[in-house]
Amino acid sequence: MHRRSFLSTAALGGLLGLAGVPTTAQASVHHGGGSNGFPTTFPLPDGFQPEGIAIGPGPVAYFGSRLDGSIYEASLANGRGRILSTGPGTPSLGLKTDEDRIFVSGGSGGDGRVIDRRTGEILASYQFAPGASFVNDVVLTGDAAWFTDSTNPVLYQLPLGRGHLPAADEVVRLPLSGDIVFGAGINTNGLVRTPDRRALLVVQSSTGMLFHVDPKTGVTTTVDLGGEVLTNGDGLLLRGDTLYAVQNRLNTVAVLCLNSTGTRARVVDRLTDERFDVPTTVAAYGDRLYLANARFTTPPEPTTPYSVVAIRHS
Repeated sequence: MHRRSFLSTAALGGLLGLAGVPTTAQASVHHGGGSNGFPTTFPLPDGFQPEGIAIGPGPVAYFGSRLDGSIYEASLANGRGRILSTGPGTPSLGLKTDEDRIFVSGGSGGDGRVIDRRTGEILASYQFAPGASFVNDVVLTGDAAWFTDSTNPVLYQLPLGRGHLPAADEVVRLPLSGDIVFGAGINTNGLVRTPDRRALLVVQSSTGMLFHVDPKTGVTTTVDLGGEVLTNGDGLLLRGDTLYAVQNRLNTVAVLCLNSTGTRARVVDRLTDERFDVPTTVAAYGDRLYLANARFTTPPEPTTPYSVVAIRHS
């Protein structure tokens, strides 16, 4: 099997639509069952160290590198891709997309960035925290983008309601209070809206607990999981009243059924796959869930291969 080297934007600049030009990634693409015929496994650049994934609009996925913050764009139809945006040298972790933009969590850089989805241009960058921080995930709520910080008990909000990106002094820092207690390790991580869209849910990786967050006050309340814990909880995905929670080092995706307010949940399934190698975040297209293998237990080298895995789940 051919290994794929880390490709520059210039080297892949001719990949119009990501569909018509063959690349060395084809050697690692695996096609499995599925009505759309899309590959069920495809490679990311060697040495990329993926973390976040976002999909859409359309069958296009975006991946963030925790090595240097580059954003990789790939077609779900054939697995081919390119570096869309060269990173700033600090991580890109959780990602979300809207019609035109990619919202990026900056990890240890303590920042968030907004990138043009078509050109890769950085439209805005926000320094959320001047000291130690780990900006880990982001969720879009229509009128705002919210970011978690795994080091500090605070959520950062970018107001979007006026149709433009906010100025730096418009960033809202919402302290978290209530049930959540920050300790050693990774604290708040994956972030989604509740099914009724009135509040937020955040998983605390270090404890495996899920919390309901009032976005007006920052008050957190422990979600009743019926005695379950989401050990190593990482990326979250909400579809209707179903919550998918990636348990990274367990190579598992927990499937939970939520009540409308997100105050109670029950684990109804746990998904795993022999191709999982410490997946971190999850996104959906059609009846498939897509996860990037972060391979935390493998020492990263420039030649370390990374891949994307698709599994079917309604």
